[in-house]
Amino acid sequence: MTKDDLIVLHEDNHIIVVFKPQNIPCCEDSSKDKDLLTVIKEHIKEKENKPGNVYVGLVHRLDRVTGGVMVYAKSSKAASRLSEQMRSGDFEKKYYTVLVGSPKEKRAVLCDWVKKNPINNVVYVCPQTVEGAKYCELDYVIVEEKNDLSLALVTLHTGRTHQIRVQMSHNQTPVYGDMRYGGENAKKGNIALWATTLAFTHPVSKERLVFKIEPPKDNLPWKYFDIDEAMRF
Repeated sequence: MTKDDLIVLHEDNHIIVVFKPQNIPCCEDSSKDKDLLTVIKEHIKEKENKPGNVYVGLVHRLDRVTGGVMVYAKSSKAASRLSEQMRSGDFEKKYYTVLVGSPKEKRAVLCDWVKKNPINNVVYVCPQTVEGAKYCELDYVIVEEKNDLSLALVTLHTGRTHQIRVQMSHNQTPVYGDMRYGGENAKKGNIALWATTLAFTHPVSKERLVFKIEPPKDNLPWKYFDIDEAMRF
């Protein structure tokens, strides 16, 4: 990915909102593959003709395999204020995902305690009493069901690593394509997890901003569902 491939949804002096493609890291990782944060720095450096290093603040993360909408800060003040919104719950993130199977409850809140194994980078649900366990919470609603698959709209209330993938697998309905947490039950293919809606208050103007990107509706397994209708949900 290069700066010429970057899709910018909104940009001003304080923030930049972009489309993150699947399988592109949102920031530098151990793979050393080209990452979105670096691409944004290159974009800003050229567009604004800035000498030296360009500041871009990573406010939130998406898994490498997840596509969708992200916001980055262009100043430390904006980064601090957006981070505070995340802590206070004013920063809203909604995801569409395709689940293998159908949950018993079509609308529910999932509350779990999880811990990350740093050796294999796998997160697992554990008792609250386990040292280092972190609370995680999300709610979901099943929008459509077809071919033993379910299209779910998920709202995150915490931002743990691999949270949706871990909690949905623990709920006996793994994310489509997620072999790490769903095993063979997950079915092979691109992981069907998409950051579709991002809403937050502008760190300077205080305007409420909402950005939406639909999943790749022509690709499997999204093509089984009415994505246009789902985006009006």
